[in-house]
Amino acid sequence: MPVLPAPAAPTHDIGGARFTSLATPTSGSTDTSVWLVEIDAGTPATPHEITREEVFVVLAGRAAVRIGGRDQEAAVGDAIVVPAGVPFALAAAGDEPLRALCCLPVGGQARTPGGEPFTPPWAV
Repeated sequence: MPVLPAPAAPTHDIGGARFTSLATPTSGSTDTSVWLVEIDAGTPATPHEITREEVFVVLAGRAAVRIGGRDQEAAVGDAIVVPAGVPFALAAAGDEPLRALCCLPVGGQARTPGGEPFTPPWAV
């Protein structure tokens, strides 16, 4: 696999959260999609579940995590493992923005409550 240069700016901005695609099928990754997520303090979490296990590593700030109805916090260096099919939400905890690296197997999809499964555009 070649070295994939990081984009100069986030590739997706959804107001209060930015996603930077780093390794995806469109850039040559075949098994794992990787992106950087930055969530501003005060941005509400978007509850959802995923069809494949997803892993986040906190790079800066703190994460407020809800997995399966259980609330926890994650600090720099902590890994957050989100099982497939379990309700999940992620937000910045405190006054600092959250910055985390995320990995999801190619083909993994997200689903918001009552919605249809979709592939996040930053994972394509």
